[in-house]
Amino acid sequence: MASPTIAANAYANLARLMDPGAAGKSLESSGPSFGDLLKSAMGDVVDSGRKADQQTTAVAAGKANVMDVVTAVAETDVKISTLVSVRDKVISAYEDIMKMPI
Repeated sequence: MASPTIAANAYANLARLMDPGAAGKSLESSGPSFGDLLKSAMGDVVDSGRKADQQTTAVAAGKANVMDVVTAVAETDVKISTLVSVRDKVISAYEDIMKMPI
């Protein structure tokens, strides 16, 4: 079974190989790495979940509107679904790469 780290590394290596202008450049100078983008996306999902939790607590205390909670939960759901889709595509791409003959 492929781990997300292995898949992310495979994707980063493939992206570097596919970019003809990247020859001779280091990964650090070409912008944020795929791993950094994933960390950022995970941080966004966690922050969104915390916001939804805060809204839920505020509604229970009578300090917020139910619509705010529904909106916060929906935003979190969309972010989680997007992150899961990206993860699935990366793992699928990794598995396709591993099936390629050398």
